[in-house]
Amino acid sequence: MKPQPPVTRIRTARASSAQAGALADFPIFGPTFETWKDAFVESEWTPWIIIGVAAFLRFLLLGIKPPHFDEGINGWFVDQLVKTGFYKYDPTNYHGPLHFYVLLLSQTLFGRNLWALRLPVVLVSIGCVWMTLKFEPFVGRTISRLAALAMAVSPGFVFYGRYSIHEVWILLFTMLFFFGLFGLWKFGTANFLWCAGMGLTGMILSKETYILHLACAIIAAAVLLISSIIFRAAQDFLKMSNSRRGIVWFLLRIVPRAIVALAEPLENAQSAPQTWNYVDLVVVMGASIALIVVFYSGFFFHWTGVRDLFEAFKPWFKTGSEGHGHEKPWYYWLALTSHYELPALAGLLFCLFAWQFKSLPLRYLAIYGVGTLIAYSIVKYKTPWCIISFIWPFLFTFGAMVTIAPLRFKRATYQWFAFALCCLFGYTIFYAVTDKWEATWDHVWPYWMIAGTGLLLVVLALRQMIEIVVAILIVWSLGHCVWLNYFRCTTDSEPYVYVQTYNDIYKFTDPIIKLAHRQPEAYQLTGHIIRPSPYPLPWILGDFGRVGYYEKDNMPEKLDCDFLLVMQDKIKTVESKLHDSYYTVPITIRPYQDPSKAYFNAKIFKSFFPGKWPDFTGATPQLSPSPAPNPISSPTTSPGSTK
Repeated sequence: MKPQPPVTRIRTARASSAQAGALADFPIFGPTFETWKDAFVESEWTPWIIIGVAAFLRFLLLGIKPPHFDEGINGWFVDQLVKTGFYKYDPTNYHGPLHFYVLLLSQTLFGRNLWALRLPVVLVSIGCVWMTLKFEPFVGRTISRLAALAMAVSPGFVFYGRYSIHEVWILLFTMLFFFGLFGLWKFGTANFLWCAGMGLTGMILSKETYILHLACAIIAAAVLLISSIIFRAAQDFLKMSNSRRGIVWFLLRIVPRAIVALAEPLENAQSAPQTWNYVDLVVVMGASIALIVVFYSGFFFHWTGVRDLFEAFKPWFKTGSEGHGHEKPWYYWLALTSHYELPALAGLLFCLFAWQFKSLPLRYLAIYGVGTLIAYSIVKYKTPWCIISFIWPFLFTFGAMVTIAPLRFKRATYQWFAFALCCLFGYTIFYAVTDKWEATWDHVWPYWMIAGTGLLLVVLALRQMIEIVVAILIVWSLGHCVWLNYFRCTTDSEPYVYVQTYNDIYKFTDPIIKLAHRQPEAYQLTGHIIRPSPYPLPWILGDFGRVGYYEKDNMPEKLDCDFLLVMQDKIKTVESKLHDSYYTVPITIRPYQDPSKAYFNAKIFKSFFPGKWPDFTGATPQLSPSPAPNPISSPTTSPGSTK
C-alpha cells in the first residue's frame, strides 16, 4: 500500500505572485459591503442620516425656481383669506382648506416670500420620510429604511416636496391612515385608532381625491381577503384529492398546484385583540367631524362650505373624465415612473411576486399600490405631481426585494416568463413600427418594464446581486434628483416641469421689488397687467396695492402708468394709447402662452437701465409727467388654475 500525504485543514499558499483572483478566495469587496449593509440596518443613527439627507435636498436652494402657476394661486388665496378672515371653499376648482390655513400661519410668521410659501410643504415632505421609517414594526427595519432612503432621494418626492401644493399633504395623511390601520391590526390600541382617524380627516381636509384612495384601500382589503381564501381552498383541495387518480383529477389539480407553488401563506395574519372601546371610537369620530366642519365652514363664517364638500364629487368626476386640457394617455404614469423613479418601477415590477410576501402589510401595500395606479391611469385628467400620492407603496416593495431574495422558481416558470417577455417585446416593436411611435421619453416605458422584469428574475436568484442592484438604483435616483432639482428645475422639456413659470418673470418683477425695497413709497406704484391667466404675478406683487389685472378686452381708461405687462396680441392697441417713454423687455411667463412685453416708465426705472435710452416713446409725450402713481378703477382679478 502506497503511503498517503497527511490530512490537514491548513490552506496551502499560492505559488504564484499574481494579483488576487476569485472574490470567493480573496474577498476584497465582500467584507466592506457587508459592513456597510450591517451598519445601515443596525445603526441607530441611520434614520437620522436618512432624514438629514431628505432635509438637505429639500431645503437646498429652495427659492431656485420662480413660484409655479398653482403656487401663485394658493398664495393669492392666502391673501384673500387675510382680507376676508376665512377661506371660501369652491368645490368646482380648488382643493381643501387645510393647506391655505397653514400657509397663512407660515406667511404671518415669516413674511410674504417664497421660502415662507414653500416651507410648510417642505416640512411635510420631510415628515413623509419620517413616517416611512415608522412602518418598521409592520414591514421590518431593512424594508422601512430602504423605502425611506428611496423616498428621501427620489426626483419626484424632492421636486414636488419643494412646491407649495396639496399633493404632499394627501401623501402624508394617506400614510398616516395606513399606519393607523396596520397598528390596529398588529397592536389594537387606541393610539392607532387616533392615527387612522386623523389620517382620514387630514385626507378629507387636503384634497377631493381622498375618496379614490379610500375606495382603493377598501378594494385592496377585499382582494387580500379573497386571495387568502383561495390559497387556503387550494391547499385543502390538494390535500383532499392527493389520493385520487385519473386524468380528470390531474387536470383539476393544475390550478391549485400553481397557486400553492407561486404563493406563500401569510404569517401572523390574525389581528391583535382590540383594546379600545366604543367611547374611544366616538371621541375620534367626534374630533374628526369637528375638524372637518370647522375648516370647511371657514371657522363658522362660511357654512355652505360644509355642504359643498359633499357636492364636490360631481364637478371633480367631470373634470377627471374630460381632462380639461390636462388629459393624458392611460400609460402616462408608467412612462413617468420609468423615466424618473427607477426604485419605484422596480417595486412595481416586484409586485408580480407579491404572493411571495409573507407579511400581511407588505402584501396589502402591493395590492393597494397596483390598484391605485390603475385608478389614476383610468382618470383622463393627469398632472405629474399626483404621482407622489400613489407610488409610495412601491418603495416598500422595492425594499422587500433584499429581504425576500434569493427567490428561485422551477425551470418551467422561467421558460414561461421568457416566452411571455419575448412576445411582449415583439408586440412592442411591431406596434412602434406600425403606429410610428417615436422614441420619446413617454414611449420607452414598455422596454424599461420588459427589460426590468427579465433582469429582476435573474438577480432575485442571488442575494448579493439584488443588494448591488438596489444600491445602484438608489445612487441613480440621487443623481437624477440632483440633476432635475438644481440644474433643470425650470426646463420645460423635463416631464416633471409642468406649467412651470420661467425665470423670465424676474425680468419684470425684480426691478419693481428692488425699487420698493430701496424706496418704500414705490409700493404705491401704479401697474397694469394686461394679459389672461397672470398667475403667479398677483401673489408676487401682492404688496403693491395699485396693480390692476385685465383680461380679454378689459383695459383701464388711462394706460400710461409706472409699469405694464402686455400680452403680444394687445401690444399695438396699448402702444397706440401710450404717451410716456418706457424701457421695454420681452418676457415669456410660462409654456403654452404667447410672449408678453414689459414696460417700465423711464423716469422711475432709469437707474435699472444705465446708459440706455427708452425703447418706446408715445406719439405725444407729456412734457412733465407726474411720477406719482395714478389710481385705477376696479381692476378685475380672476384666478385660473391648472389643478
